[in-house]
Amino acid sequence: MNHPISTCLILLCALFGVSAKPALAAEAKRPNILFIIADDQSPFDFKFYNPQSKLNTPVIDQLAAEGMVFDAAYHMGSWSGAVCTPSRHMVMSGRSVWHIPSKAKRKTNPNEADKSLVPPDLANFTMAAVFNRAGYDTMRTCKTGNSYAAANKQFTVVHEAMKRGGTAETGSAWHGERVLEYLNEREKTNDTDPFLIYFGFSHPHDTRDGTHELLAKYGATNHADKNTIPAGDPKQPELPNNWLPKHPFENSHLNVRDEVNVSGVWKNRDEQTIRNELGRDFACSENIDIQIGRVLKKLEAMGELDNTYIFYTADHGMAIGRHGLQGKQNLYEHTWRVPLVVKGPGIQPGSRAPGNVYLMDVLATMCDLTDVEAPETNEGLSFKPVLEGKQATVRDVLYGVYCGGQKPGMRSVRQGDWKLVKYDVPSAGVHETQLFNLAENPLELLPEHHTQEVIAVTGYTPKANETNLADKPEYSAKRKELETLLQKEMQRLDDPHQLWDQN
Repeated sequence: MNHPISTCLILLCALFGVSAKPALAAEAKRPNILFIIADDQSPFDFKFYNPQSKLNTPVIDQLAAEGMVFDAAYHMGSWSGAVCTPSRHMVMSGRSVWHIPSKAKRKTNPNEADKSLVPPDLANFTMAAVFNRAGYDTMRTCKTGNSYAAANKQFTVVHEAMKRGGTAETGSAWHGERVLEYLNEREKTNDTDPFLIYFGFSHPHDTRDGTHELLAKYGATNHADKNTIPAGDPKQPELPNNWLPKHPFENSHLNVRDEVNVSGVWKNRDEQTIRNELGRDFACSENIDIQIGRVLKKLEAMGELDNTYIFYTADHGMAIGRHGLQGKQNLYEHTWRVPLVVKGPGIQPGSRAPGNVYLMDVLATMCDLTDVEAPETNEGLSFKPVLEGKQATVRDVLYGVYCGGQKPGMRSVRQGDWKLVKYDVPSAGVHETQLFNLAENPLELLPEHHTQEVIAVTGYTPKANETNLADKPEYSAKRKELETLLQKEMQRLDDPHQLWDQN
């Protein structure tokens, strides 16, 4: 169906004998999408979330300055110790955590057998399949493993490899080269179709082997001796203020590989180990920034940059010493939240919004921005109205789950500044509740952070209200309100488990 303006233009051009093709072609040019996703990256690594950070990412910082930064973007959660698996399945399908398939041959989502909850043909309605049918050229480069293989195959051009080394061939530059090769081929063949590029990295996921130059910049070494502690260096990032020597209780999965068997960390949480590991993390993240810069420079040279929506995010956050944890199997903000920056046509430079979005909302948003119909299987919400400055959030309540270890595990709910986290670990006899006011306690500090031993290491003295408020009588009504809200969200989202105090 022609747009009324287009119809009038055709009639006027016919009347005066002028061709309307160039104008119509310009009007019909659809925007491209460059979706960039890192593997294991806390939002608080970046200066636009944490001004004290030492991480140098000028390209991503520029995207943030020229686009919109989301202050409340989340990955929803996981029923697997490999948190990236459900996260990436949600990204690809636009479906919530209990409505997606597990990794092939590893049925970790207990709802998977119910075809009404997890459609068996879901791969046909995932990101690349949707955009292929809409006339887009689709390309993907990313890590192998712990991903959505059936959805990945839908991309027309696919490159997959685990690249976590410290050289151009073994590290992030490999993924950058694949995108540059693709763009060069498009240029060579004069391909003018709109494109969707899924630009994924294997870093800063461990093993965080950075390049020699970037490791030196952050005073870090690719430490590989389990029996020694890495050398200290003043150039290493400082300990985060919510560091602890250990988590104060069994959180349902402290024996998972990411907590006890990461090369360079293992079970150590001492200051030197964590600062060195943060330095390695930053070296890998800056290398990602360099590769993104190369791709953006190429898009600019091709005249495509201004017509491209660019998303930057990660599949989930990471602890690396925060709260005495190392991995991604928790629901603290450093891990449940993800970085999210979007730049593109019509987005106000330097804008910022909470958003209250999940990664599963990305597919609906991409479709909305490009006038592509979202698949019927989609459950995500388009956050285009947030990108346009028409609203600040797309939902009021946020739900989080982790039960990759002991069941039921952890659950969280956030509404406004208030956040509740509950831990149900039957074998350890753990029934814990945490209540945080994130406006007053953004680091989710606990009573353990108030001890002189911890203050002596971090150098940070918490205020009295920077603590867990769950057992304080004056907050009992708020706790009850959020517990009721959490149970409603668990039921609404088909969570198959119940916590010890639910009925």
